[in-house]
Amino acid sequence: MENQTFTISVYSENNVGLLNRISGIFLKRHINILSLNVSESEIETVSRFIIVVNTTEKWVQNIVGQIEKQIEVIKAFYHIDEETIFLENALFKIESSLLFDERQIQNIIKESNSEIVTVSRDFFVISKSGKRSEIEELYEKLKPFGIMQFVRSGRISISKEKMEISALLEELKQK
Repeated sequence: MENQTFTISVYSENNVGLLNRISGIFLKRHINILSLNVSESEIETVSRFIIVVNTTEKWVQNIVGQIEKQIEVIKAFYHIDEETIFLENALFKIESSLLFDERQIQNIIKESNSEIVTVSRDFFVISKSGKRSEIEELYEKLKPFGIMQFVRSGRISISKEKMEISALLEELKQK
């Protein structure tokens, strides 16, 4: 079995310490977490973890099984990239004078389907949503102009197919 990228979705109660225990499961197996995002889910009291790893399917099955043993975890799933719709978000802070002095930056923003979210006297901020490769490509294009600050979010993702958790979450919603 060869390594590939997996997106693990964990639905859980929002309890203190759960993130630490989940990250410990990866630590024990020497598997690096490439991306981690935690947010509310479709149900008000249920949180959703999106964890991206590069490992074998055997290992990801083992990890999901260990995660599901945590008391607060309702259900955990894993998907390959082709089974999900996913994005990352990034912000780039650039010196303001470049926006007006370098026509090429305006073209880069337009061609990359990015947007300017704020402009001040000293800097402007570009926002980009897309696949990691699209964000990395924009980074490389902006790098020669001098990036003052850069930040990228973890992956956010939804499955293409209806997940069995939907019925379970619907029951929770009714309560």
